[in-house]
Amino acid sequence: MPVPPPRVLAIAGSDSGGGAGIQADLKTMLALGVHGMTVVCAVTAQNSVGVQGYWELPAEAVRAQLDSVLGDIGAQAIKTGMLASPVLVATVADALVEVAPATPVVVDPVAVSKHGDSLVSAGTLETMRDQLLPLATIVTPNLLEAELLTGMHIEAEAEMLVAARALLATGPQWVLVKGGHLPGSPVDLLVSADAVLRFPGDRISSEHTHGTGCTLASAIASRLAVGDDVPSAVQAAKEYVTGAIAGGFPLGAGIGPVDHGWRLRSGAQLTGGI
Repeated sequence: MPVPPPRVLAIAGSDSGGGAGIQADLKTMLALGVHGMTVVCAVTAQNSVGVQGYWELPAEAVRAQLDSVLGDIGAQAIKTGMLASPVLVATVADALVEVAPATPVVVDPVAVSKHGDSLVSAGTLETMRDQLLPLATIVTPNLLEAELLTGMHIEAEAEMLVAARALLATGPQWVLVKGGHLPGSPVDLLVSADAVLRFPGDRISSEHTHGTGCTLASAIASRLAVGDDVPSAVQAAKEYVTGAIAGGFPLGAGIGPVDHGWRLRSGAQLTGGI
């Protein structure tokens, strides 16, 4: 009988345009050789030019999905994305208390879309900081999300480190502050209580970067599910996302998505046993 692949659960919102959210999570997980599962927390009306609206699912529907999947199938890693309200954050955190820290949890603290549209209501980030981040194996904010969570203004790598340490104090084991929005060559900082790791990269000239954050967080979760430690998972995930950004393609009239299937199209082989 075939052996099932590692299982990864994405808890996030749906992107009707297919470039980010649950859709990006599942594409990433398939590309990295794990079985993706979902808890849908919101539905968005979204395309290449922006987010026209979003609608939260009731908390009882979110909790029922969590109990259904975790109570039967289980997961080797969990990734959270768009959680649009304090009630939904609290609902998810309440369920994850029962599985963390034995199961790695990757928290992508989604606050705004690629187009700058807000995806959360008042008080959501505060609830996330207080209830969800303490359960995280790793939290993966971009610069704006790090600023919103810490109240800091970040304009340089040194300030990224200060923000990472401030977020670390809220309880996660690791913090990855993504520096792609700073000028010059991008550098991400991965910080724990006793380590500071730099992940420099090349600036890729592409405007089609929709779904980058969701993709990175899901790739990290996928690698954790197959047994990588956090630094190794981040390194492998960044390599995958770099290729996806380089393969980003135009779609519609605005910002196109990254290419989750770039390895299939390039003929590149997966590494690390997946």
